Amino acid sequence: MVQAKFAQIKQFILSRIETGEWQENDRVPSENQLTELFACSRMTARRALTELVDSGVLERTQGVGTFVAGLKSQSSLLAIRNIADEIKDRGHGYSVQQLELKQIDASTAVANALGLEVGSPVFYSVLVHCEQGLPLQVEERYVNPLLVPDYLQQDFSLHTPHEYLSAVAPLTEAKHTVEAIMANELLQQRLAITASEPCLQILRRTWSRQGVVSFARLVHPGSKFKLGGHLTFAR
Repeated sequence: MVQAKFAQIKQFILSRIETGEWQENDRVPSENQLTELFACSRMTARRALTELVDSGVLERTQGVGTFVAGLKSQSSLLAIRNIADEIKDRGHGYSVQQLELKQIDASTAVANALGLEVGSPVFYSVLVHCEQGLPLQVEERYVNPLLVPDYLQQDFSLHTPHEYLSAVAPLTEAKHTVEAIMANELLQQRLAITASEPCLQILRRTWSRQGVVSFARLVHPGSKFKLGGHLTFAR
């Protein structure tokens, strides 16, 4: 499996930080140095550095350079609630239907989301999370096999993908978009809704220090779900 050049650069930087070769406040190679080292465009090198800056791994000082930032723990950066815990906290019964768990070839959209080449193998799962026996969320998830090689060996009736991924690739960042959609026939069947009921769709990408871990599509019936959350960031 061949990683995109910008992902190779990110992994190069992250591995040196994690082994202790580069310490907090150490300067990392410049865009020009990375361009020469990886035989890539300056734009590719800039993208890798920018994503690491945006995720808090690096800090950039204009006119001076880019440096290793102070390490931050998962809990201080991000808190995303597990849907099973949300349901149980309401005193309701939680159950799940695992519909698919397999390896597929990455489409252009999935490859871009995970930082992989188009056609690269990725892990794919589809689950329906239920509250009191009724469908509450369809979770369609694409997982980077380079970072989570044992994903397909999991039994998600015992723990949710969120629980498993948080344990094996602690999350440092998440980005999501939310929109209202009308469900197609397959979603209507999975959520046990009619064609006239609108749904809430959340597209979410999650990162660990090694890179993008997963890209998920979460769809809820509009009549059964209210969006809310609490994100905690380090100061």
